[in-house]
Amino acid sequence: MSILINERTRVIVQGFTGDKATFHATEMIHYGTNLVGGVTPGKGGMKHLDRPVFDTVKDAVAATGAEASLAFVPPPYAADALMEAADAGLKLVCVITDGIPAQDMMRVKRYLMRYPKDKRTLVVGPNCAGIISAGKAMLGIMPGHIYTRGHVGIVSRSGTLGYEAAAQMTALGIGVSTSVGIGGDPINGSSFLDHMALFEEDPETHAVVMIGEIGGPQEAEASQWIKAHMSKPVIGYVAGLTAPKGRRMGHAGAIISAEGDSAAEKAEIMKSYGLFVAPSAAELGETVARALATL
Repeated sequence: MSILINERTRVIVQGFTGDKATFHATEMIHYGTNLVGGVTPGKGGMKHLDRPVFDTVKDAVAATGAEASLAFVPPPYAADALMEAADAGLKLVCVITDGIPAQDMMRVKRYLMRYPKDKRTLVVGPNCAGIISAGKAMLGIMPGHIYTRGHVGIVSRSGTLGYEAAAQMTALGIGVSTSVGIGGDPINGSSFLDHMALFEEDPETHAVVMIGEIGGPQEAEASQWIKAHMSKPVIGYVAGLTAPKGRRMGHAGAIISAEGDSAAEKAEIMKSYGLFVAPSAAELGETVARALATL
């Protein structure tokens, strides 16, 4: 099993005919993703990558039965695209776009609250690498060849550190069930906690890697929940040990503004709640192996 997506998940791409979307949609098709069409307003009725193009998400869902979308929509229009996807009844939207204003994401999150929880669209991202269920389906921009199928989940604010963890695990013969990049923005669609709950329910995920960054309370909140609710070992790592206080770093969400926001403080919080904490990014794979040895 896996979380969020598998080889049967019917996927569409929003912004389908753009050059970046075309490149990554081609990679997704080659990986085995069940890509059934795409949306570009004004280009409905065309074919692109031998898939149908629709003017609206609602049209695409009606014609293809799509359940999930990958959004490559420019920042000024991304919020409208996410709300359109929610109105069309998609279960999942992964948004790659960087530079969406925080105010727009706040508006999207408020908009989603109008739907009951069991019918609410799950948004992953923005500013993320996407989702991959190893050997089954890919909904994002990651290099699929570094992921081997297995029993360890990954959830990461940093796309590249998610890749690093997967590559180190593969080198040690450890496979991945699903890897989720939640994005580094201060207002993101879903949090560590949302995905930890899904991994806990997945019988084929035996352990989870949680890769955080400086800034914000997400890692501390997730660690507290893990201690109370998770039966599986969790391996933690926080990027940004050398970052100075009060300075905004690469990701929009990566700023230390309060007590408990620095990498060292977050690592100590993770340890206090029983997580296996990797001492450095170079030791992610070894720490996972050590955690699995306790099972």
